[in-house]
Amino acid sequence: MTNPLRVGITGGIGSGKSAVTDRLLPFGVHIVDADIVAREVVEAGSPALKEIAGRYGKEILLDDGTLDRAALRRIVFSDPKERQWLEALTHPLIRQSIAQQLKDATSPYAVLSSPLLLEGSQSEFVEHVVVIDVPESTQVARTITRDSNSEELVRSIMAAQMSRENRLAKADSVIDNNGTLEDLDAQVIALHEKLLALAANTNVEI
Repeated sequence: MTNPLRVGITGGIGSGKSAVTDRLLPFGVHIVDADIVAREVVEAGSPALKEIAGRYGKEILLDDGTLDRAALRRIVFSDPKERQWLEALTHPLIRQSIAQQLKDATSPYAVLSSPLLLEGSQSEFVEHVVVIDVPESTQVARTITRDSNSEELVRSIMAAQMSRENRLAKADSVIDNNGTLEDLDAQVIALHEKLLALAANTNVEI
């Protein structure tokens, strides 16, 4: 069998990573979403969630026993030490799940969509990096509208992520998502064709 090309898709908060991966799904592309994996490792009843509740109290849980993600976000993005503690707990679990899901992929190329692809060691999973790019003002406006967060919180999340300039410097491909949906559709089709061509040249028998 062949080893699929592993593609990383990343971008700052509010850049539109999901909009891109949603458009790749109809092509049969295997998508691993690090945000979904991060939610799965702290789902109700999980050992990780029990540790989180043990540290912050039951107030960090919703009535149905699931994690109050908004409350946790406020804690960890206001205190770097708490963010470090949370990452030390969850990142190994996330890496393990991502590795297994990429290994199970059967499409010509597989995608790892992750907001922190370039900030940590997740970039080791991929061979081609796609950056979804928008101006920072667009990130703020979209995220405030989407998540009903304050501008202060959005900017603190952005500050914890790689800068726009550094992210673009590490990109193998860039999608400009500051235009219309039609513009995005055309760019995603072009990206898909490019990645299929790369996969055809880089796939090796294993």
